[in-house]
Amino acid sequence: MTSVRIKVGEKIQEMPIDMLRPSPENELIYRPVLKDDEDIRALSESILRVGRVCEPLIISMDGWILSGHRRRIAAQLAGLETVPCLVAAIRREDDLDRWSRLIRECNEQRHKNYAVLLREQVLTSDPEEVYQALIEHRRAKAAKPDFGDVIDLGPVKKRKVISPAKKPMLDAIQQILRELKPFWPLSDRRIHYNLLNLRPLRHASKRRFYRNDPESYKDLTDLLTRARVAGVIPFEAIGDETRPFVQWDAHPDPRSFIRHEIDQLLKGYTRDLQQSQPNWIEIVGEKMTLKSIIEPISMRYCVPYTLGRGFSSLAPRHDMLHRFRRSGREKLVILIMSDLDPAGMTIAESFARSMRDDFQLHDDQIRARKVALTHDQVRERQIPHGEKATAKRAATRKEFIRRYGQFVYELEALSPDELQALLQRAIDDELDVEMFNKEIDAEKRDATFLDVVRRKLLLSIQEQSNEL
Repeated sequence: MTSVRIKVGEKIQEMPIDMLRPSPENELIYRPVLKDDEDIRALSESILRVGRVCEPLIISMDGWILSGHRRRIAAQLAGLETVPCLVAAIRREDDLDRWSRLIRECNEQRHKNYAVLLREQVLTSDPEEVYQALIEHRRAKAAKPDFGDVIDLGPVKKRKVISPAKKPMLDAIQQILRELKPFWPLSDRRIHYNLLNLRPLRHASKRRFYRNDPESYKDLTDLLTRARVAGVIPFEAIGDETRPFVQWDAHPDPRSFIRHEIDQLLKGYTRDLQQSQPNWIEIVGEKMTLKSIIEPISMRYCVPYTLGRGFSSLAPRHDMLHRFRRSGREKLVILIMSDLDPAGMTIAESFARSMRDDFQLHDDQIRARKVALTHDQVRERQIPHGEKATAKRAATRKEFIRRYGQFVYELEALSPDELQALLQRAIDDELDVEMFNKEIDAEKRDATFLDVVRRKLLLSIQEQSNEL
C-alpha cells in the first residue's frame, strides 16, 4: 500500500483541549481510549510530573485529531486545559477515505495487537491488492509438497465408565490427594504406597483389597487415567517427572516484557546462606520424582541438589567437584536419597566412591551420608516391602540380600513430610547453626537495602522514560 502524505505546519500552537475533536475513524480502527486504561493513567501521571505534553498532537485545519487521541485524554486527566498541536493542511470532511488512511499513517509506530491490525486492513486496504494476494497464496499452497502421511484416527473409542465397585478405591485416592496437595503433582508410585496404608477394596463386589503387587498397581494406574479423563480428579494432581516439559518465557510484545521486568526488578535475590559454613553440602536424589520433596528444603538452606535417573553419569559428578573446589571449603558433604534396593545401595556408595577416587580427593575431604531410605528406617516404621531383590550383577544382589534381606523398599513408602524432615535433620547436623542464623539475619538486612534501591531505580526509570 502506498503512503499518504500530508503537509504539517512547523509552528506549535497551544490549543484548548475542549476545542479538539476525536476522529470517529480512530475508534473504528483502534480500541476506544478509556480514562481507566492502565497505560492512559501512567501517561497522565507522567504528564502531571512534567507539567506538560512533550509531543505535540497533529490536528486538521477544522480541529479533528489525526494523532494524539491518547495524549488528549491523558492531558485531561492531568488537569491541563491546553495541549501543543501541529496543524496539518487538510480538512476531514474534504476526503474521508484519505482521512482514514492518514489516521493509519500517523499511528504507524504505535503498538498494535492483531485486532487493531485487522481493522486497519479492513478500512484502508486496496481490494484489488488483497484479491491478488489471495490468488498468490492459493497458488503457493497448491505447489507446496506434502510431507508425511495423515494418521487415520479410526472410530471414536471411549474409556470405560468408572463403576460403583471402584468407589472405595477412588475415595481412598481422593483422600490421599487432599492430604498431599502441597506436594502436587504426585507420582503413581507415591499414591501406590499411600494406598498400602489405607488398603481399600480394589473391587467392592469381588472383595479384593489393595496390595503391594503388580495387579493392584495396574488397577491404580488405570483408575488414575480414567478418573482424570472423567474429571473426577484434577490433571495437575498427577505428574510424570520422567517426561519434562519446556515452555519458553515469551511475551506478546516489548511493552509486556518491560512491565514484567520492571515488576520483577531486584526481587530475585537470595543470599548465600552457606558462605560462612566450613563444609560444602550437596544433595543427591536417585530419581526425578524427588524434586518436589528436595527442592523446598534445598531452597531454604541454599544447598544445591542433583537429581538422576538411576546411576549418575560422570558429568554431574565433575560439576559437583568444580563447585566444591571453587567454594574453598574444607570438606564435601554429600547427602544421598535413594531406594533401599540393589541399585539404590550401589548408587549411594558408588557416587561417593567415584567422587573420591576419580577426582583424587582424600578421605578427610569427603563425607557421604544416606539420608533415606535406610534399613533402620524400614524397621522402625514397618514399611511394606516391594518385590524380591534383583540386579544385573549377581554379586550386587547377593551383597544386598546379605545386608538387608531379599525384599526391596522404595522411597515413596515414606510420606513427603517424613522425607523432608529426614533431609532437614541431616542438613542441620552438618551446619554451624550459629553462623547460619547470622546469614539469615544478614539476608533480612539485604532485603531492606534492596527495597530502597529498587524504589530509587524505578523512580529513575520513570523520569528517564518521560524524557524519551
